[in-house]
Amino acid sequence: MDAPLPSLADLGWRPFFSNQLSDDERRDTLPVRIMAVYRGLVTVVGAEFEGLISSRLPASRGPEDRPAVGDWMLVGREKHEAQRLLDRENLFKRPAPGNDRRVQLIAANVDTLFIVTSCNQDFSVPRLERYLVLAREVGVTPVLVLTKIDLTDRLDHFRKAALGLQADLEIETVNARDPESVAHLSLRCGPGQTVALMGSSGVGKSTLVNSLRGSDSIATQAVREHDGKGRHTTTVREMHRLTGGGWLLDTPGMREFKLAEAATGLAEVFDDITLLASECRFSNCGHHKEPGCAIQAALAAGTLEPERLERWRKLSAEDINNTAGVPERRGRSDRR
Repeated sequence: MDAPLPSLADLGWRPFFSNQLSDDERRDTLPVRIMAVYRGLVTVVGAEFEGLISSRLPASRGPEDRPAVGDWMLVGREKHEAQRLLDRENLFKRPAPGNDRRVQLIAANVDTLFIVTSCNQDFSVPRLERYLVLAREVGVTPVLVLTKIDLTDRLDHFRKAALGLQADLEIETVNARDPESVAHLSLRCGPGQTVALMGSSGVGKSTLVNSLRGSDSIATQAVREHDGKGRHTTTVREMHRLTGGGWLLDTPGMREFKLAEAATGLAEVFDDITLLASECRFSNCGHHKEPGCAIQAALAAGTLEPERLERWRKLSAEDINNTAGVPERRGRSDRR
């Protein structure tokens, strides 16, 4: 016997979405949530319909007017053809790998982001800061999940390094293969809540999803012993339902992760440097050798680490460079 379809509330439907519907749409369409995106197709689930349908929309105005996992879509009540995407509460995106200036949509309408990293060679402060910037930019609560704690005797070292990322960052430590170890994470995945998992390949995201679901249906692979790196096992962004009513959104590991349009996120993750910059004597201070530079004074006093400043410079320059191409990308898409 097939399981009953979830209610809209179970799927994460809330007034933000229902208030977007016209009277005609309430009568003639059904709201469905996108569970997975393929080439030209999407898997959708709603209170009255689920299936695999074409992702083609009647009108598209730009590179972000494409379905992403987690999106809400209206489909025809009778033929179930895609009608339009509803406005998003938030959207994770990044410049696509390479130099073609495309935008890659990662996930939409997320409540919490699990930034997953393992207690081995994969642990990287610069990479974790990128994920934090992304989360802060779209206004989603980040939680850092340290995995493979059973394989290290230096857990305190990794926790201390993680705490240095942001003072208020929430941190969880788990053995992803042990259901009892990950059970407390389910408390963050309540009914109607969507939790996205991001991290590089091999950190244990798929294993974590399996343990939280009480299933081993998602393929996992071992990490290479010589460098601790993993292989891609998740190839499609997909939402998985938990028995407690929440949703886990798994994403493929991202080895190349560039920032764009992330000025707000950078300011929040590097709030100490942002505050110092506001105290410089000159508003156009370059923070090198200018007189009255509060950042240089903090370096001299030892209250700001040179490595942190350098990471801020690098990410800020990257964001400015990649953001400069956004209007051009949008212009090309609008002319198509």
